[in-house]
Amino acid sequence: MSGTRRLVELPGPTLAGRFTKDTIVVQPTGAIEHHGPHLPLQTDYLLADEIGNAAVDAAAAGGLDVWALPTIAYTKSDEHSWAPGTVWLDATTMFDTVVQVGRSVAEMGAGTLVFANGHGGNVALLQVALREIRRLYGLRTFLMPTLTRTDPPHGEGLDERGLGIHGGTAETSIIMHLRPHLVDLSVADRWVPEHLADLEHIGFNGKPVSFGWLSDDFGTPGVVGDPTQATAEYGKLLWDESVAQATAALREIATFDPAGRA
Repeated sequence: MSGTRRLVELPGPTLAGRFTKDTIVVQPTGAIEHHGPHLPLQTDYLLADEIGNAAVDAAAAGGLDVWALPTIAYTKSDEHSWAPGTVWLDATTMFDTVVQVGRSVAEMGAGTLVFANGHGGNVALLQVALREIRRLYGLRTFLMPTLTRTDPPHGEGLDERGLGIHGGTAETSIIMHLRPHLVDLSVADRWVPEHLADLEHIGFNGKPVSFGWLSDDFGTPGVVGDPTQATAEYGKLLWDESVAQATAALREIATFDPAGRA
């Protein structure tokens, strides 16, 4: 037990006086939602849980006082609410939940709360929650992604036209690495809404104009991307780089000071 970094594996009384303002608590946030016919409902949960916990272990091995809470499975997935299997919370419930997690972490005596997020639909809500938790409870608060974006091995370029946002090459590849038995490429196809890629202003991944959407708006089966390009080799690269990025982020978070004091 002494080597655990899973907070809930500790006996409660051992927390008294153990956490300090240097203690970092990581709260992974995933989702249980539709990911097309080729991926499991727990795709985003796996990204948050596996990468978030691996980064905590690596950062702790490097000397940080960092701990992981259990991954939150049910989050703001209403863009997929039309699809069987999606379990989602409304924005108010999700917001109240993460703010109350912040309250609890502050009462433990820790100084920092980090959300390690595996689901894009949570980002805007968590960004607002960071300030709310900071204002109410004085915690330093951060939001970091779990899945990083990197090119495939051997320099092959992806052909998703900037629209590989849900169930596409990257997510499919990393699940092929983590849980290959849960991926069925025989039912995968290219589901890229090419008409959106031709727009100058409206879109994803850096386009200046965003829009409200549901995942069945695009003329695809709720997938936006091309899983047919996925490989387990690419998934292993994504895993290695995602864990490395999250671990490096935790190291930077540990010394972050917005006022720039030495």
